[in-house]
Amino acid sequence: MPFSDRKFRRSPKTAPLILQRHHDDFAGESGFDGASFSGAVFNLSTTVVGAGIMALPATLKQLGMVPGLIAIILAGVLTEFSIDMLLRFGRASKTASYSGLVGDAFGGAGRTLLQLCIVVNNVGMLVVYMIIIGDVLSGTWSDGVHYSGVMEEWFGRHWWTTRSSLLLLTTLLVFTPLISFKRVDSLRYTSALSVGLAVVFVVITAGITVIKMVNGSIGMPRLLPELVDQASFWKLFTTVPILVTAYICHHNIHPIENELKDPNQMKSIVRTSITLCSAVYIATSFFGILLFGDQTLDDVLANFDGDLGIPYSSLLNDVVRVSYGIHLMLVFPIVFFSLRLNLDGLLFPYAIPLSFDSRRFFLITAALMGFIFLGANFVPNIWDAFQFTGATATVSVGFIFPAAVALRDTHGTATKNDKLVSWVMIFLAVSSSTVAISSDIYSIFVSDEGVGS
Repeated sequence: MPFSDRKFRRSPKTAPLILQRHHDDFAGESGFDGASFSGAVFNLSTTVVGAGIMALPATLKQLGMVPGLIAIILAGVLTEFSIDMLLRFGRASKTASYSGLVGDAFGGAGRTLLQLCIVVNNVGMLVVYMIIIGDVLSGTWSDGVHYSGVMEEWFGRHWWTTRSSLLLLTTLLVFTPLISFKRVDSLRYTSALSVGLAVVFVVITAGITVIKMVNGSIGMPRLLPELVDQASFWKLFTTVPILVTAYICHHNIHPIENELKDPNQMKSIVRTSITLCSAVYIATSFFGILLFGDQTLDDVLANFDGDLGIPYSSLLNDVVRVSYGIHLMLVFPIVFFSLRLNLDGLLFPYAIPLSFDSRRFFLITAALMGFIFLGANFVPNIWDAFQFTGATATVSVGFIFPAAVALRDTHGTATKNDKLVSWVMIFLAVSSSTVAISSDIYSIFVSDEGVGS
């Protein structure tokens, strides 16, 4: 029996984890004989397309259009390769979870470290999602200026249009029902809607861009990065964690595979999802940088807050913001699903599967939701912290752990190509993260000195 199943078996009386892979997450729910191909594609694509999509146009502004688009494609290729390694090595080690695979390769300490990284990454993402939803609905303050949210614009300032009230209503009416499902496949319809809303954003952005191109009111963006000094060169590496964050979905690979009617379809599902998401990312980045040029903000959604220079500008701004806010609401439960599973694995490694224990399921769900809700209400801006998370936990989950498992090669299944690509992924992850963190720290100190002077 593999190490991970022997050491981390949920109960002495239960069968090994690999034998439960199609029962753990939907125990007691009749009429379910496995998830479909399309449902799995939508769920995986929704895991991928989260808040990261809005930072990609700024990535092109930093890198230049040509290197930026190439970087998005390469990030997608490396992501697909790393997921393929997780699937292949998972089958070789007979484990049905990402943490079980890492536990098989590196023991309990490796398993715990991975679960901790996933928890940190997912909590950070979900708090950011709620903050963005609050910004969209209720508005935000920046440099002493108040930017109105759509509810405030439509109905004026009332107690029920405040950030805390709107986030509470969203939590009770949207999040609570969706995070109560014990099967990730139960979210397939909301995931399909979420992907559709991401496409709506791309279509609207493309339409505005085409209209302005016809009017001749769009300039040509930079094709290559602008390197004026050494600092500007090193700053290029800060885009790597953003690209990795945009594609991160590794924590949901095994939960989705475990529910499939035919697990052999998982490789095709991954390729379809990554291709779909890459197309959305390329279109968003291309039309976003064409539309806003050097005025592109770190979060391109903030650019849709003024006159776009075309008729019905205000209406289009509202449609973009509302559709993206709803999109994040529907991404939230997918990311929450793997967060809950991994936190449960950290706190109760020897307990019965979470789906069999309704009391534990409820307590962990309520505690996590309460913590995320408080974070979104009392942390006004966590983008700096989110950048650190992306450069550490996210990069580890997406690149470092899959590459380390391949290099460890416990069962002798790694090819020379696997090991070569693994070294490339580790080099890119470690070097870019180091530069990104150093650059962020430097920027903070420079900003503080500027304020002090």
